[in-house]
Amino acid sequence: MGAYSAFMVALFTEMYGTPLTIYLLGSWLGNQFPLLKDSHAGGHLWNDLTNWQGDPHLSPFHLASYVAVGLGFWLIAAAWKVLHEAAQKDRLAMTGPYAWVRHPQYDGFLLIMIGFLLQWPTIPALIMFPVLVYVYVRLARSGEREVAKEFGEQWAAYAANTPAFWPKRPRSGPTSRKPDASGTVRSARRSDSRVTRR
Repeated sequence: MGAYSAFMVALFTEMYGTPLTIYLLGSWLGNQFPLLKDSHAGGHLWNDLTNWQGDPHLSPFHLASYVAVGLGFWLIAAAWKVLHEAAQKDRLAMTGPYAWVRHPQYDGFLLIMIGFLLQWPTIPALIMFPVLVYVYVRLARSGEREVAKEFGEQWAAYAANTPAFWPKRPRSGPTSRKPDASGTVRSARRSDSRVTRR
């Protein structure tokens, strides 16, 4: 959370405060990109570098950022609801966003960061982004080890069929996993031994 907060502080300090990135790049690229100026409109670097002439808040980059940030917040909220309910019942979260990916909340945070980088990229934020990705991957792996100890085979079956970060449509039909009355997952197996995983 501290690293994520630092990312946001670095981003918004430049967005509404001292435009360090614009100052540094403007002195270097100012002649080639006249739109790159010390102003709020000039801070939308993707627009400046592609010579977007319209309202920067209506550019393709800005509109894409709205989608990414909105989806990120929605994913965090939807995943939190499922995770909270599973924790209350001492079960493994496997429904909702967790049916598509094992770490939807981290994906949500990454989507928000990507959205802000599309909207207002800064040198500190661009440097911190890969660092935060690395931190989230490490946190995810550490959390998975703890969950594996607690849920054992149930976790192994879930993890074998659900990707960590990149979503994949949940399987349905004979290979789907459904918890029984005790909350234990029973994995149905196909009788066709020739089925291979992609």
